[in-house]
Amino acid sequence: MDVEYIAHLARIRLTDEEKERFAGQLGQILAYVEELGELDVEGVEPTAHAVPVHNVFREDVARPGLDRDTVLGNAPATRSDQFLVPRIIE
Repeated sequence: MDVEYIAHLARIRLTDEEKERFAGQLGQILAYVEELGELDVEGVEPTAHAVPVHNVFREDVARPGLDRDTVLGNAPATRSDQFLVPRIIE
C-alpha cells in the first residue's frame, strides 16, 4: 500500500513485480531509519553539513571576452552583429 501511494505521488506506474521489489527495499530503508533512531545523540550539536563548507566563489575579475567577429562567424545566420534565430512567437 505504501509503495502504491508513493508511486502515485511520484506520478509513476509500477508493475506488480516492481511493487513487490520496492516494498522490500522500502522495508529495509525504514528498518535502517529505526536503527538510527536508537543511537544516543545526547550532546551532539545539530549540523547542516557533515564537513565544513567554505565559500568556493572565485574573485570577480574582469577578463577579456571573445572576439565578436569570431563568435558571429560560427553562427549559421546573423543580422546587424547579432545572432539570427527562427521566430518562435507569431
